Amino acid sequence: MNFIFISPNFPRNYYLWAESLKKHGVNVLGIGDSPYWDLEGRLKDSLTEYYYANLSDIAELERAVAYYKDKYGDIDYIESDNEWWLYTDAILREKFGVNTGFHPAEMEKIKAKSAMKEYFQKGGAKTMRYILVDGAKDKEKAKKFLGEVGYPLFVKPNVGVGAVDSYALHNDEEFDEFFKKRLPETYIMEEYVEGFIVSYDGICDSRSNVVFDTADHFMTPIADIVNEKEDYYYYNTPFELPFFDLDKEAFRKVGRNVVKSFGIKKRFFHIEFFVLTKDKPGLAKKGEFVALECNMRPAGGYTPDLMDYGSSCSVYDIYADVICFDENRQDMNKPKYYAFASARRDEVSYLHSEEEILSVYHDHICLHGRYPAHMAVTMGDSFYYAKFDSFEEGRQFDAFVRKRS
Repeated sequence: MNFIFISPNFPRNYYLWAESLKKHGVNVLGIGDSPYWDLEGRLKDSLTEYYYANLSDIAELERAVAYYKDKYGDIDYIESDNEWWLYTDAILREKFGVNTGFHPAEMEKIKAKSAMKEYFQKGGAKTMRYILVDGAKDKEKAKKFLGEVGYPLFVKPNVGVGAVDSYALHNDEEFDEFFKKRLPETYIMEEYVEGFIVSYDGICDSRSNVVFDTADHFMTPIADIVNEKEDYYYYNTPFELPFFDLDKEAFRKVGRNVVKSFGIKKRFFHIEFFVLTKDKPGLAKKGEFVALECNMRPAGGYTPDLMDYGSSCSVYDIYADVICFDENRQDMNKPKYYAFASARRDEVSYLHSEEEILSVYHDHICLHGRYPAHMAVTMGDSFYYAKFDSFEEGRQFDAFVRKRS
């Protein structure tokens, strides 16, 4: 089996996907934009060959894939598992007749937040009311929408990821100021809800049946992290454990239905929902969840590792199982834990030193270190991942890590 891995060098922990695939007997062929000598040693060991290319030059990528096809035979998979390159993956699949993933014609439902809503609704998920705006010409349309849903409003690029160029509009002054901007692209304007994000994460087979699933709870809004420099923390909860913030059975049922409605096949998914902390008339009540967006790749950072700690498994091996055997062959009956990820910023003074954290929580910490510079804005500088038998222990750990002087 020939598996072309686009950008296996970024993020740096992506060598773990290649490593598991190789262990399963897959011929892993890399195409990336870092020189070979800059690759992680374990990534080098996992790749049969590596092609150094400009990932923004589709013609160069086509030459790379053609080279691999001529040398190794038909290509079975072309994947990056990276939001930035998902459309590139689709173009290359169509060009070389690879049918194990989405083609360009299917990408709107994956990339455009407005198009996602139809598939969320088919899966039984509630969605926020919205309109699309392209600048000042749509101001009157936006005023009519405002009359229906009221302030605040939330606006962000219709195609994009994260909190970049996102705005909350609380009054007429902010509304007018937004429409003075020269928008570089189409924005989606939605009714604002107060809440936090819980994601339905997992891996599915070729029939869109979920073979592994879990939930990640993101307690600090990304916009606050980016704009207000708030500390970042989140935690993972396997479905075998009690949930304390929403109806887990209803959440899991909707999550699985959404996977099928989007037609996700043999890949990792990261589907985000808002859990409301305040009633939103006409939409949902406090404690209920509404759909946010569907991502056809793993959650960012080292979140896959956090899932491993929570479920005592390897999501990398589960993914390789699905690629090779179309099923999960891992032992999923191992102990389950609440896995917490807490981060700190260099410019903030905290009550407890890193030495204290590592000493007090020595038996619980699974991973600690520093996020790469490109992740620090949204994730923080130093991170501490730990697992616990009880949710309360995890909360105490997070409070200990992030308590400020």
